[in-house]
Amino acid sequence: MNRLDDIRLMKRLMDNIQDNVYVMDHKGRITFINDAGAKWLGFNSPEEVIGKTDLDIFSNEHGSAAFDDEQRIMKTGKPILGIEEKETWADGHETWVSTSKMPLHNDDGDIVGTFGISRDITEHKQAEIRASTYAEENRRFREEMEAELQMAGELQKTFFPKSYPVFPDGVDAADSLVRFCHYHHAGGMVGGDFCSIRKLSKTEVGIFLCDVMGHGVRAALGTAIVRAVVEEISHKEKDPGHFLAHMNQVLLPIMRQEDEFLYATACYMVVDVSTGLVRMANAGHPTPILLDAANQCAEWFEQGESIAGPALAICEDVGYATVERLLHPRDAVVLFTDGIYEVAGAGQEEFGEKRLLAAAQRHEELTLRELFPAMLNEARRFAAEGAFDDDVCLVGFRLVDLLPAQQK
Repeated sequence: MNRLDDIRLMKRLMDNIQDNVYVMDHKGRITFINDAGAKWLGFNSPEEVIGKTDLDIFSNEHGSAAFDDEQRIMKTGKPILGIEEKETWADGHETWVSTSKMPLHNDDGDIVGTFGISRDITEHKQAEIRASTYAEENRRFREEMEAELQMAGELQKTFFPKSYPVFPDGVDAADSLVRFCHYHHAGGMVGGDFCSIRKLSKTEVGIFLCDVMGHGVRAALGTAIVRAVVEEISHKEKDPGHFLAHMNQVLLPIMRQEDEFLYATACYMVVDVSTGLVRMANAGHPTPILLDAANQCAEWFEQGESIAGPALAICEDVGYATVERLLHPRDAVVLFTDGIYEVAGAGQEEFGEKRLLAAAQRHEELTLRELFPAMLNEARRFAAEGAFDDDVCLVGFRLVDLLPAQQK
């Protein structure tokens, strides 16, 4: 192949290559550019571009930066390879190219200019910028959401008891004839479990525990609604069955919309400290555990067939049965949500209610403050992940002694 053939081959290559190829002299003037490059710069033919500089085509800022790059290449002999370059044009619009610029040598080896090749990557770069912008916006959104959830979590903690009622009135908590305890673990930043311990009279206390369906914000909003209803009716309905029926009546239109379905299991007890009588009603909730001090055993509060009615906010006009049981001094009752026993161990087997009852039996001599961690630790050790992935709440009381008649 002779030199003429080389030139023809090179011309054919330059005419058909889609990348922009150009040559500049030592003053930054274009001395050669292919068709693709001329069209990229907005000209009809390469001839229209010859003699122009970057300052003639681009904005002053970009043109000056490009000129400085070319002068540095000629001065140092070091090329610029594969950089992503933003081009700002004289009319203000912006494009992106992947560029390589190299020194141009004459036959004697002297640097007499530069030559380069660039490829339009505007669409790719804009997509990358959009993706980066979206990622940043998404990051800020997540941070804001997490901050709001943390705030909601802190707010939800205020729903739970900060102190407990004492019997008789005015005694120190350590001298109360009823000792209370509760524990709450949210599976996320917020949860769907809620408990309440409210003094109803000089001799009675109401203990409420519920588990709103689901997890996260939706369930947490449900607990806020339930809490408001409990506050409203706790002093109106002393009978646990009537209490749950009233709750169901109020919650049903709120929690069951056309495109939403939210419900809650719940258990409500009223304890008479003067007699030891405990009355309870259950709305689809796990049966509480009774710790019988005299017989040193743990058993289900309800003996025989469960009287639990449906969960709250599912059915209209539901009645809930009230069961009674007489407690003796030193007896205790533990209410819990299903998160503690639904943890899965090896082979996806659940810890289960029977194991939970057995754990309570093994530790029945402990105080409630010691018993709760012991039961929780047994469930954790059983869990394959060693932790609870659902909301967990326990609430309980121990009847230390009966309230003397003169203090009723």
